[in-house]
Amino acid sequence: MRYSPDPKIDSSLRHSVRDGAAYSLMAGSGESYFSAFAIFLQATTVQISFLASVPPLIASFAQLFSAWLGHKTGQRKSIILGGALLQAMIWVPMAVLPFVFPAHAVEVFICCVILFYAFGNLVAPQWSSLMGELVAEKKRGRYFARRTRISSMMSFLALVSAGIVLNLFSKSGTTQIGFLLIFAFAFLSRLISVYHLKQMYDPPGHVAALEVMLDKTGWRQLRHTPFSRFVGFFCLMQFSVALASPFFSVYLLRDLKFSYIEFMCCSAAAVLMQFLTLTYWGRISDIFGNRIILLACGSLIPFVPFLWLFSTSFYYLLCTQAFSGIIWAGFTLSAGNYLFDLIPSGKRSTFMAIHNVIASIGIFLGALLGGLLGSYLPADLSLFGWQHHWPSSLYYLFIGSFLLRGLTAIYFLPQLHETRRVKATTIRRLIFRVARFNPLTGLIFDVVGNRKKLIRSGITPSHDTRPPLT
Repeated sequence: MRYSPDPKIDSSLRHSVRDGAAYSLMAGSGESYFSAFAIFLQATTVQISFLASVPPLIASFAQLFSAWLGHKTGQRKSIILGGALLQAMIWVPMAVLPFVFPAHAVEVFICCVILFYAFGNLVAPQWSSLMGELVAEKKRGRYFARRTRISSMMSFLALVSAGIVLNLFSKSGTTQIGFLLIFAFAFLSRLISVYHLKQMYDPPGHVAALEVMLDKTGWRQLRHTPFSRFVGFFCLMQFSVALASPFFSVYLLRDLKFSYIEFMCCSAAAVLMQFLTLTYWGRISDIFGNRIILLACGSLIPFVPFLWLFSTSFYYLLCTQAFSGIIWAGFTLSAGNYLFDLIPSGKRSTFMAIHNVIASIGIFLGALLGGLLGSYLPADLSLFGWQHHWPSSLYYLFIGSFLLRGLTAIYFLPQLHETRRVKATTIRRLIFRVARFNPLTGLIFDVVGNRKKLIRSGITPSHDTRPPLT
């Protein structure tokens, strides 16, 4: 596939795909097992909530620092490479924690994770600025879907391999060696990622900097823009999700006593379905826009934690995670593209940083509240003489997350409007299209064909106000 007629840009976008693949190998083999590693180190539910909430919050401010640094130095690529290399080096102390700091391993691990995310967020604004210039708008959905699809495949393979390694070493009572090996692999993968980042072309005269200094008047004006509405929606959805999602690992490994293989399979099911459906979501995004996907997926996301309540069967949870992967693939891709479309290129760095800081605050508050509730709420429920025993006290978090996600979707989704001119369709037709899509029989993309069955001819205006199907 040729990404651009310009050889420099085409080569850079190819290296970006390889960077994404290497980064995903790191994330799949290492980052995906942060919670499992903390549980192995005997972390409590409150400590797990801190692991899920504090590092992203503190690290999100590194994005503002990155934009400030870009403004002061006029550099972009050097900040990307420096942050990526420092993130790679953090794997070294994390890998040796059980051997060097066994008494305070959990606390030191949380500090390492803070630095890990901080260095990653130092890269993010500059990388977003660079990719915003290199990827043409009309190809953005398909390019990022392809890049994310390949990355998801790598993440899936790394996730599976790491789970097998951990399971083998845990059977012999040397789980710490297993974590040492998968973290060492994550370290090497990030170094490969740094190499491909170094090969990318950085157009001169551009940098992600603090383009907009917001005073009191600026904040008032910003509150009434489509950007602020989307940030409010995304932040509250992240809060609702973080109330339960960080404790999925605790639920499986501690409460249900799943093996590392079973834990890996449940985690990998979501990643696999993302891999199988992301290109399809990207094609839909390019033709029908991002709003329609946000409406459909945003309406289904609330049901994901609700499904966890009905069975503790491994195979049932596997299917639940597969469904979650399909929905989150569409939501994540469309949310990222929608945000790109909302923000003018000259203000992208600052507004991206603001968006991520606010979203991280939502994650922080949600995970912190979830940790406190999960630690103190009882597993036995008594109501008007009716007694019930939950398999886990975390069920309260699943119910709370379901309700909050639903309320967030009902309030905010009707306020989202398409930002560009796209072909018209409806949520019912979109769901029909996705439901009949079989990713295991060739990934057949028929978005353009069979138009008469699925869409009205014509163009959807940017101020489309059709209500969502909820």
